[in-house]
Amino acid sequence: MFDVNFQKKIQRIDGSVFELNISLKTQHARTVIMGASGSGKSLTLKAIAGLMTPDSGYITIGKEQVFNQHQHLNLPPQQRKLAYVFQDFALFPHLNVRQNIASGLKHGLFNPQRHIQAEEVRYWLDAMHLTSVANEYPLTLSGGQRQRVALARALITKPRAILLDEPFSALDSQLRTQLRQELLEWQQQLALPMLLITHDAADASAFDGSIWHMDNGQLTSASSSPYS
Repeated sequence: MFDVNFQKKIQRIDGSVFELNISLKTQHARTVIMGASGSGKSLTLKAIAGLMTPDSGYITIGKEQVFNQHQHLNLPPQQRKLAYVFQDFALFPHLNVRQNIASGLKHGLFNPQRHIQAEEVRYWLDAMHLTSVANEYPLTLSGGQRQRVALARALITKPRAILLDEPFSALDSQLRTQLRQELLEWQQQLALPMLLITHDAADASAFDGSIWHMDNGQLTSASSSPYS
């Protein structure tokens, strides 16, 4: 489901160079990359999503290669058809819940209408239990509601896979447990390959999939559950 082998050198503010040397190949439905802050996890996810261009190597998702430096292939993020849920959810503060979800369907400069009634939007509002707050803005939502909006906006695009950057780090422990279960249920229901990065071992154990460990820009070891 993910076959990734790329290299990237990044110049830091202090003048030092951080090197990513990523080799990841997994057929598991759920893959977790664990590592400390600054180890290169988010950079890896951005490269897979097309938000950062590696210096060399290739990235294959499913049966399609989306990046190959040797062949001068580098599909833009929209063509990679990946759902990306950011650590801070990256909701648009000036758009209500309905518009934020609908923005996953639109590309360009114009925002969705405030009372957009698209069938897909209504479906995800109901599925994520957000109908009652459809006209509210991100600032007024709880952490769990913001995460559900971000997930709905990602899934409405009908992606080929979902990438999650520390999706539970801003939530309290009880809500983390609940939303881990909800995410697992959605992943299984949609049969959607999932790549999650985290520093929390509880996240990794909740999804019993392929577990990789990142240290200083390299994936150093991997383990997998027989149940994934």
